[in-house]
Amino acid sequence: MKYIHEDGTPFTKEEFLQKLKTDKEFNDKFGNKGIDQIANLINDLKNNPDSRRLMVTAWNPSDIDKMVLPPCRYGFQCYTREMDLEERIKEWCGSIDKSIIYGSDMTNEKLDILKFPKRKLSLKWTQRSVDVGLGLSFNIASYALLLHLISREVNMIPDELIFSGGDVHIYLNHIDALKDQLTSDAHNLPTILLTNDSIDTLKYEDIKIIGYKSSGVIKMNLSN
Repeated sequence: MKYIHEDGTPFTKEEFLQKLKTDKEFNDKFGNKGIDQIANLINDLKNNPDSRRLMVTAWNPSDIDKMVLPPCRYGFQCYTREMDLEERIKEWCGSIDKSIIYGSDMTNEKLDILKFPKRKLSLKWTQRSVDVGLGLSFNIASYALLLHLISREVNMIPDELIFSGGDVHIYLNHIDALKDQLTSDAHNLPTILLTNDSIDTLKYEDIKIIGYKSSGVIKMNLSN
């Protein structure tokens, strides 16, 4: 969008910024008030879960030139799908065996009364640059947690975590450490326990990781 003077000539960037500072009416109309993207996403998931616009951008283009590096992760989007009765029963019981025992007389109406989720939620995040050695594991963990937090907020079950990366790279001084990581023992996946019902008031101590087991320290140096 171009902002123009009364004579039809466009504002320069400097003129536009100065106008925002000196003209309250102009600032009220065109100033950046900020957008709560997470609140909008949660609202859309609750009210329009089949939307193809369940997206959040992590970039603020007007601030890029103020950063040492632009964000590696520049956005994520969500997808939902409705479960049929069989899948809802399996999720409710926690396993196929229990669903055979306890789920024979269960109906969607009964599950609705229990406020058991009807849908599953998947999250796909995109990165412009990916440091496989030091960064990717933290990216996976943070977006996995985000998927659980949003799922809890909108009463859905976490489903798939999907990753798309550009410039995916391994630094030469990380190769040996990554080989050690690939040959280390695998452990059972931990579970996430959230003790706070609202994402707005969530605190660090409200998040519990149950059953996590480490394979020990694998050292990697920072690379530029």
